[in-house]
Amino acid sequence: MKRLLILATAAAALMTSGCITVIDADSDDTAWHGNNAQPFDEARAQCRADNHGRHVEDAFRDCMAAKGWTRS
Repeated sequence: MKRLLILATAAAALMTSGCITVIDADSDDTAWHGNNAQPFDEARAQCRADNHGRHVEDAFRDCMAAKGWTRS
C-alpha cells in the first residue's frame, strides 16, 4: 500500500510538472508565458534577487527570457 501511495504521488508530480500555469499571481504576472520554462515562481524569485529586489524592467525581462518566460 505504501508503494502504491508513493507511485501515485510521483505520477501526479510528473503529470503536473509540465503545466505552465500561474496560480495566485499578481495581475502584473499574468502576462508571462513560457514553453519548457523553469517554474515561474522560482524564475521570478531568482530574477528579483539578481536585480537586488528591484523590478528593473529590461534586466528583469532579459533574465526571465533566459529562464524560458516571455511577456505578451
